[in-house]
Amino acid sequence: MTTPRHALDHPTEAPFYGDDVQHLLNQFEYSHLPPHLAEVSRPHSELAHAMAGTLFPGPELLVGLRKLIEAKDCLVRQAVEDAKA
Repeated sequence: MTTPRHALDHPTEAPFYGDDVQHLLNQFEYSHLPPHLAEVSRPHSELAHAMAGTLFPGPELLVGLRKLIEAKDCLVRQAVEDAKA
């Protein structure tokens, strides 16, 4: 049995993301958000980029990124509500 090669095994190689992965990573952009919302969104972006750079592209990566987007969106919406209080 062979050990899978991950992107982190070859740190000098620039990561290549297919259009589907890149589209999902774009959803984690937070520079347009006010600071209090960017603070909530930033860790999700960092995790998404780390996973995309570590794991091979595949259906489970895409599902994981989509679910991370859902979680990020929920938490940012909660931060919006908290700011109203």
